[in-house]
Amino acid sequence: MRLTPTRRLYILGAVLLITLIICSTRFSSPGSPSFIVSLGFAGVAYLLSVREFFSTPTFPKHVIVVGLLFAAVWHGLFLRMPPGPDDDIHRYVWDGRVQRLGYNPYIAVPDDPVLASLHTSETRTLNHPDLPSPYPAGAELFFRAVTAIHESTFAFKVAFVLCDFAIVLVLLDVLRRTGQGAHWILAFAWHPLLATEVAGSGHIDILGVLLLLLSFAALLRHWRAVAALAFGLAVAVKLLPIVLLPLYWKRVRVRDVLLTAFIIALLYLPFLNHGQVPTGSLGTYALHFRFNDPVFATLERVASPQFVVALAVLVGFICATWLRIKPVASSEAFAWPMAASLLCAPVVYPWYLLWLLPFARSLSTLPLIVWTVSIIPTYYVWHLRATGRPWILPGWIMLLEYGSVAITAAIIALRRLRRPEVQPFSPMQN
Repeated sequence: MRLTPTRRLYILGAVLLITLIICSTRFSSPGSPSFIVSLGFAGVAYLLSVREFFSTPTFPKHVIVVGLLFAAVWHGLFLRMPPGPDDDIHRYVWDGRVQRLGYNPYIAVPDDPVLASLHTSETRTLNHPDLPSPYPAGAELFFRAVTAIHESTFAFKVAFVLCDFAIVLVLLDVLRRTGQGAHWILAFAWHPLLATEVAGSGHIDILGVLLLLLSFAALLRHWRAVAALAFGLAVAVKLLPIVLLPLYWKRVRVRDVLLTAFIIALLYLPFLNHGQVPTGSLGTYALHFRFNDPVFATLERVASPQFVVALAVLVGFICATWLRIKPVASSEAFAWPMAASLLCAPVVYPWYLLWLLPFARSLSTLPLIVWTVSIIPTYYVWHLRATGRPWILPGWIMLLEYGSVAITAAIIALRRLRRPEVQPFSPMQN
């Protein structure tokens, strides 16, 4: 029987389903060999699927429908699994709860004995209880909204999965307007990190990704006010997309910028402390937290951490300024500046790469696609911590992670030297 692209994709989807089913049964032990191996096989199946997307211009609609059903199944599997005892999602519950009880999450310290009575069974194990919240105001208000509906980690996971599904709908519209095959929706929906970090652990990043994609879709439609506001709200959830600001130069009006700035200021109004804009533990996080940071660690040997953090932001800005010349429909212009900034960041957790997924679907972003999979072995540090060893990522894992990205980039560069890439036609102009 001849293996057509459609059949190959069905097989790869089935492999993803089986490996993620196995992975979900090991979810209580993230970083264990069985967890990493099953998730790693899922990552390989995902990369092979991306290869099919590049080599086949179109797939039948039934492939897309069945593929999305596969994704819904493994989302459901991870949704029913409880998050880890100290996952960030417990902080979300705490922040939302204390707001509703009249406290400021940028001041309230979870392990303060005065606040001990405010804890629930789901907030007593939150991580870094000696620090107030580091999240921007947009995220804090979202925490409050979710806990007003139901105060639980499960409620947050449901909200994040709904964000995930909303991204699928928006991305389908983006693909249609940019003339790309609808099958590229599976390059997002099939990514294993969506299962583990959205449906499983539940990370706020997916809300920011949704808002940023809405901003991108609004730019395509020339809805400038909507684009500016959605971008501002994405930054108010997590600060990472701030490096994309140059891409909005002359694509939104001054009045759109002023309106967005006014609305963002209103978001911070409930949290003002003696007239000062609150930052909570954000400074502590940037200056003292370290994970998966080979570039930052190297630069920190010769410069202060404040300088290197500023440099990471500057690198993203420069990259976005350089890519501003591309048409507005060029999604890689959104992916690369965030990736460049993350590469120089002091902390690079796997769920940070969720920000890249909706915008990585061209040959030039293939190294970033590989990165979203090569980062999977970093989960091993969770296993090391569980066995009482230090929270230090082994060098060989970082070499495997970033070496895979570098090799992919080198292969693409060599191919372009031999045969320049033919850019697909896009109906959207700058």
